[in-house]
Amino acid sequence: MKIGVFATFMSPLATPQMIRDFGRRAEDIGLESIWMGEHVALFDRNTFGYPGSKDGRIPVPPGGGMLDIVATFGFLAAATSRLRLGTGVALVPQRNPIYTAKEMCTLDWLTDGRIDFGIGVGWNKEEVEACGYRWEDRGARCDEFLEVMQRLWTEPVVDFAGKWVKLETCRLDPKPIQQPHVPIIVGGYVEAALRRAVRFGAGWYGFNRDPAATKALLGRLDAAFAKAGRKRGKEFQIIMTPPVAMPLDAIQEYAEAGVDRLVVNLGSQRPELVDQRMAEIAKLVKMAN
Repeated sequence: MKIGVFATFMSPLATPQMIRDFGRRAEDIGLESIWMGEHVALFDRNTFGYPGSKDGRIPVPPGGGMLDIVATFGFLAAATSRLRLGTGVALVPQRNPIYTAKEMCTLDWLTDGRIDFGIGVGWNKEEVEACGYRWEDRGARCDEFLEVMQRLWTEPVVDFAGKWVKLETCRLDPKPIQQPHVPIIVGGYVEAALRRAVRFGAGWYGFNRDPAATKALLGRLDAAFAKAGRKRGKEFQIIMTPPVAMPLDAIQEYAEAGVDRLVVNLGSQRPELVDQRMAEIAKLVKMAN
C-alpha cells in the first residue's frame, strides 16, 4: 500500500521554509504523495457545517487562511522530485473550467506528470455563490466542466456547446504529461458522486472513514459500476484519508478493504506536533513496505 499525507497548508504557520522543509522531509521518509484541500474564502456564518469537524468550522489558525493549491503545488514541485501532488479536493463547480484545465496541465507539465486531480462539488454554499455560481446545480455543472477539461487535455481543437461553457475552435497547450490526461480522482459519498467516479474517475477518494465504512462505500461504488455496465478494474485507485486517531495496525484492515493509497491526515501544523506526527507516519511507511 502507498502512504501519503493530507496537509492543507495554512498561514501563518505554513511559511515558505516550513513548506519547503516539509516536502523534502516527506520525500525522505518515503511518502508517496502530499494532498491539499481547497477553500478560497471562509465565512463567519455558513448554511451547512464543515463535515470534517465536530463544531462545523474549518480549524484555521486565528488570523490565518488556507493557501492556494495551485501556487503551493508549484512551490512544492520545485522542492521535490518524486512526490505526487494531489488535490483533496478541488472544488470544480465553483472554478472556471478553462483556467482550471490550464493550471492542472501546466502543473503536470512542470512536475513531469506528478499531479492527481482530486475533485468534489463542495459543501460550502456561501463559497460557491461568492464565486459567481448557483448552489443548486453544482453537480450538473461539475460534470460539464469535467467533460470540457478532459477534451481540452486530449483534443488538439475543441468545439463545445453546453449549458455553462461554449467553445469554438479552442486550443489549450501544453497537453498533460500523463496519458490520457491528468488523473481525475472523484470524492464524495452520495450516489451522484459515485456515478461521477464511474464516468470520469481514475479513482475515488474518501475522507475520515474507518475500514468498515470504507468497505461498505466500495460496495456501493461497485454497484454504480455495475449499473453502468462496467466492472471496477485494478487500475482504478481507491484512496482514503482515515480518521486522525487511526491506530497504526489498522493499515492492514484498510488494505483488506481494498484501499490502494492511504493518505494520513497531518493534523496540526505547529512545529512540535508536526515532528511528532511525521515520526508516526514514518513508522506507517515502514509497515506498508
